[in-house]
This record gives sequence, structure tokens and C-alpha cells, in this order.
Amino acid sequence: MRVFSPLVVLSIFVSFLAPGCFSIDNYRQAFPIIEPAPGHTKLQLAREGLEAIERITTPIAAVAVIGPYRSGKSFLLNQLLSLSCYEGFGVGHLRDTKTKGIWVWGTPVELDIDGVKTSVFYLDTEGFESVGKSNVYDDRIFALATVMSSVLLYNLPETIREADISRLSFAVELAEEFYGRVKGQDVAFEPAKLLWLIQRDFLQGKSVQQMVDESLRRVPNANGDRNIDQVNQIRDSLAIMGDNSTAFSLPQPHLQRTKLCDLNDDELDPLYVKKREELKAVVSSIIRPKIVQGKSLNGKEFVSFLEQILEALNKGEIPSTGSLVEVFNKGILERCLKLYNVRMGNLGLPTSEESLQQAHEGSKEAAMVAFDEQHFGRHHAKKSAEKLIEEIEKVYKNFVMANEYQSSKLCEGLYTRCEEKMDQLQVLRLPSMAKFNAGFLLCNQSFERECVGPSKSNYEMRMMKMGNPTWRHSWNFNSLLAMLWEEETRVPLDITSLQQSERRAKIRVKRFMAEQCGHQISLLLSLARLSDVVA
Repeated sequence: MRVFSPLVVLSIFVSFLAPGCFSIDNYRQAFPIIEPAPGHTKLQLAREGLEAIERITTPIAAVAVIGPYRSGKSFLLNQLLSLSCYEGFGVGHLRDTKTKGIWVWGTPVELDIDGVKTSVFYLDTEGFESVGKSNVYDDRIFALATVMSSVLLYNLPETIREADISRLSFAVELAEEFYGRVKGQDVAFEPAKLLWLIQRDFLQGKSVQQMVDESLRRVPNANGDRNIDQVNQIRDSLAIMGDNSTAFSLPQPHLQRTKLCDLNDDELDPLYVKKREELKAVVSSIIRPKIVQGKSLNGKEFVSFLEQILEALNKGEIPSTGSLVEVFNKGILERCLKLYNVRMGNLGLPTSEESLQQAHEGSKEAAMVAFDEQHFGRHHAKKSAEKLIEEIEKVYKNFVMANEYQSSKLCEGLYTRCEEKMDQLQVLRLPSMAKFNAGFLLCNQSFERECVGPSKSNYEMRMMKMGNPTWRHSWNFNSLLAMLWEEETRVPLDITSLQQSERRAKIRVKRFMAEQCGHQISLLLSLARLSDVVA
């Protein structure tokens, strides 16, 4: 018995995992790309299938088949791809659903579309209304297939039910939001071409298009029933699809449906085979590369787009067009907010409250104009606009606080500088009120010129107190008396020995106050206080 060393075993194992060790034939199988999360209410990515898409470097298109469970979607896809049941998508004959989530055939069909080589992927989706799932889960599958596909093949057995029409409301909402925009502007993405596929043998003298048109006709509502109004609103909204939808009928391939996988084309109903080939031609004629924000997507870009959509659809308990709008407008909102910040940053702080308010209004208007020119969505975009305004107001509050701080810092510095100059004049020997007034005037002029912003009014009041005559005449009598006394006696002032020179000091102080004071009341009060001191 031959024994391999651990190193040899490890090298063999690594060689199997090495990238590029598989040939392209390994992708000739179905892979899951979206699978149900635990609880079957939300969806999650399956990396295995995404790798099959990411390797594609050419523009991508997708054909998705949706419809009720047990309606033959997987078999139909195999027929479109010319694959047997044993090599293509799994076909279930049991009563449970075979396909879970969304699956992709790993090898795309290469088509030349308007001179562009395009890789077309075919997608199989989990059927609606199967046991053990919520309606929200079905809505997510429908919405995701609508958004990511270029052709949405709505596979319906026998007839069109009201529930089938109601389920289209989400797809219609998406189309109205993202596709119904002003001509000449890019759209977030182009919704899929809708192909109604009715599997029915007899149409009772009507074409399938007539059948679809009758099903979508408004219901009479003479009594104003609210439920009928909602039904008619959905029908009205379907009108926006216009040329974006096509109807096609396909007869049953064989009476024994459980044996379809074992039958060759020559054993199938010839009319079915003929119509199947016509269906292939119709799909090929309407398919186009997936366009998102004005450009086609390669494999990696398509997967990134899918991740964005899935994140939006899983947001909250109920998927909504509004959440999709928010995802597409997120980058635009950030750019518009940056525009507001740049314009406000050019203003320079501190500034007057009026100037800041004017700059805010102008910058806000510029940001909203930019948003209106670029945003996606016609109705739900209003929420994105409201969010942008909310974010702008938050940023504006920060600018207001910064302006208050810078204004207070500047004005405090100017006030302190004036106060220090006044203190210097105060301690001069035999201070002159004329010098004090002149110094204060210069300080005040400098303050008025340089102090700006919301703090100016508060510091103006403090400056007024500094220049108030009453304040000046009582600014430091002990200091004034000490200077006069020292001038007369050449010795420091000692209150207990004031009687020795009280007459000369009293005369000089009275003369000084009389010469400099222009307010009699303040003068009398000041002299009275001084007399009390030297008496």
C-alpha cells in the first residue's frame, strides 16, 4: 500500500482549490445567487453563483422567469436554453417547490446586440404562493427579479388572476419611479421588458394580447367601492408600461406533464415546438444589456448592483420602492451635502448672523438644485430631498455654533486689549480724563471695526460700561488719592497720617475733579466721597 506524505496530500488539496484550475465547462450548471435567509422572510447572497457572474467582462443582460410555484418555470428555462432536465435547471415533480431563491445558469448565451457582444444569463426564481412563505418574501423575489433582469418573463398557467395583476404593482412602481423621467436625463436603471407568457391551449377566439388587455381593463365602480378603486389604480399605473410589455401564448407541450423531461422534441406537440422557437426569437429581439445610471454592466458591476438592491429590499420588514430610491440617491445626497459644505466653508468665520444666514440660504439652494438635476425617482425622491434638507440643517447648526465661538473669541480679545489700555491710563501719575477719553475712543473704534458676529452686541454693552462717565469718575478713588498724596508728600499714602497734608491734597483733588468732570452729579458725589476720606 502506497502512503502519501502530509505535504503531498496538502499540495494536491491546494491544487484543487487554486483559481483557474476549473475549465469553463464547470460552469455548465445552475448555481444559486440568491437564497432565503432563515425564517424565509428575507434574502441573502450565495457566493457560488455570484462567482459565475463576476468572471464575465462583457456587458451583461438577464432573462428572469417568474410566476406561481408548480407552473413549469424551470422546464421553460431549459427549453429556452435547449437543455434537458437532467443537465439544466432542476425540475420538481413533487408538490413542494424545487427552486429556492434565485438561480442562474452558469454559462451565459453570447449574443450580438446592436454590435455589442453581450452575455445573457438566464435566471430561475422561486415560485409564488408556495407553502411556508410570507407574502413579503414573494414580493422581494418579484422585485429583485424585476430590477436585475432585462427581460421579465411572467409565466402564468391558463389565465390571468387578479392576484397576478396586483403583484405587478411593485414592478410598475419601480418603472414609474426610475424610468419615467425627463427625456435626455440618465435613469437609475431601466426596468425589465415585461413578457406575459400565458400557457394555454385554447384562447376561445381571442389573441393573448386581447386577453391581457381585457384583464387590465378598468373595473366599473359606480358605488365608489374603495377596494375596486385600488384595483383600478393598479390598472391605471400599468398604462405607463406602454411598449415595455408584450404578450405571448404557449400551448402545453404534452398531456403527460410528469414525463416531459423524458420526451424528445419529436414527441412533443408540434404546435408547442413551433411556438417555443418563436418565443426564443421574441426574447432575443427585446433583450438589451442591463443599463444602470447610463452605462452597461460587466460581471463585477452587475454583482455590485445586485448587492445594492438586495440591501435595499431587505431594509425593514416590508420592501418598498422608497428604500430603493434611497439607495440610488445616497451617493447624490452625499455629493450635494459636500457642495453645501464647500460653499459655506468659503465664507470665513466669524461673520455677522445676517451674512451667515444669507450664505446658508444660497448654499442650500445650490445643493437642492444639484439634487433636483441628479436625483432618481419621481415620487419617493421627496423623502430623499427631505433627508438632504435635514442633513443641511444639522451642518448649518454646526456652522452657527462655530461662528458663535469664533465671534466670542475675537470680541473677548478686543475687549481685553481695551481694558488693559484703560488700566494703563488709570495708573498714570495725575491721569488726564482727556487722555482717557482719547484712548477709549481709539479702543472703541477698533472694537467696532473688528468685532463681528453674534457676540458683538454683548461686548458692546460691556464697552459702554467701560466708557460710562459715572464708571470713570469712580474707577479707583483709593488709587487716585494715593497718587495725589504721593505727589505732594513723596511718601506712600498712610490713611492715619492724612491730617499732615490734608489741606493741600484736598485742594488738588477737588481742582483735578472740577477740571475733568463734565457731569455735575458725578462730581458732587465724587467730592463728597473724597471729603469723607480726608476729613
